[in-house]
Amino acid sequence: MGLLDKLLGRGAAESEPAAQPLPADDEGVLVNAYATVRDLPPLGFAHVLHNRRDLSDPELAPHLDGFTGYVMGRGDGQMTAARYHLWRHIQRVRHQISFSVAADAFGEIAQWARDANAVFFLPDGSVRAPDGAVLIDGAGASDPAAALPYQPDAVARREHTLAALAGIEPRPPASMPPALGEAEVVLRPAAAVLRRALALTCVAVHAENLGAGDDDIRPRLREANPVGMASLTPEEAAFLEADAPDAQTVSKMGWRYEALNTLLWALGNPAGKLDSSDQIADAGTLARAVLELAEAPAADPQLRPVPEILDALDRTWRQHWIVRQAHQQGTQPEGLSPDIIMERHVALNWLTGFQQARGTEWDDIDTPS
Repeated sequence: MGLLDKLLGRGAAESEPAAQPLPADDEGVLVNAYATVRDLPPLGFAHVLHNRRDLSDPELAPHLDGFTGYVMGRGDGQMTAARYHLWRHIQRVRHQISFSVAADAFGEIAQWARDANAVFFLPDGSVRAPDGAVLIDGAGASDPAAALPYQPDAVARREHTLAALAGIEPRPPASMPPALGEAEVVLRPAAAVLRRALALTCVAVHAENLGAGDDDIRPRLREANPVGMASLTPEEAAFLEADAPDAQTVSKMGWRYEALNTLLWALGNPAGKLDSSDQIADAGTLARAVLELAEAPAADPQLRPVPEILDALDRTWRQHWIVRQAHQQGTQPEGLSPDIIMERHVALNWLTGFQQARGTEWDDIDTPS
């Protein structure tokens, strides 16, 4: 059985069907929908349901990997903006649902797809937007007018961010999509965020001491912050265990104060501040705040409201694009520190799962533009 047949959930066919506007059979149009929202809205239109699954189904992840491979393998396989953003959509999918709908009623599912933030895969091998426009067809071609769905709050957040960054050059392109919507995001548990903050404190304090040539602080960290020491990632543990880490690693780990600052802000701790994007966080204030948490950890830590965290994510993502482009041009944008932005981006991508494969751990968090 070929990939196309597996995606459609049907028996093997001799060849892929030729492309046509709306391929239909006796049951109507067979639709495989890929939705990114946490809670799938009800299918409020006439349909025949064939199958549905979410991330709790162990078969969904390999299915999505196969779907990604299908999209990337169409045509000449060259990366295009349409292909890239479709891949990012597939990466965020939480629900896959298969149903048939009458060909003359296909337009009725557009609003459902917008609410579900879903794209469709049809039997002609095309992937389509909620309005039926072709995002990519079986030959790899795309309709330039086709647009991926994005949540309204995410779109509004992007516009607010762009307005706030309007005076900074280079300007993020209009084609840069929104980040995440409230209906899509699943944040790391607050308790996990607190443990990560405790671990980052160990890393940053040790790096600061090494840079200053002070006495070994690791024994004091083990005593004062045992949860943080127990929560180190493999990379962090290797740094803490090394007798003489190289200067580049010490510098990298010292900048973790900025990631710590971001996570404390996300936890609503007054020591964490994101007001400025070019003023280095006060290391002493952050360390004292975390050591207080280590001595008397909150029984039920809480995160800031989701909209505030998503505002910071969207802003930081676009700021990171600006500093990267400025670096390529040999310039420095006013009011933006590349190192501060980088650490915030890592922390917020980890917290929200933005642009990451499911379950990506701290050491492997990426910050794509």
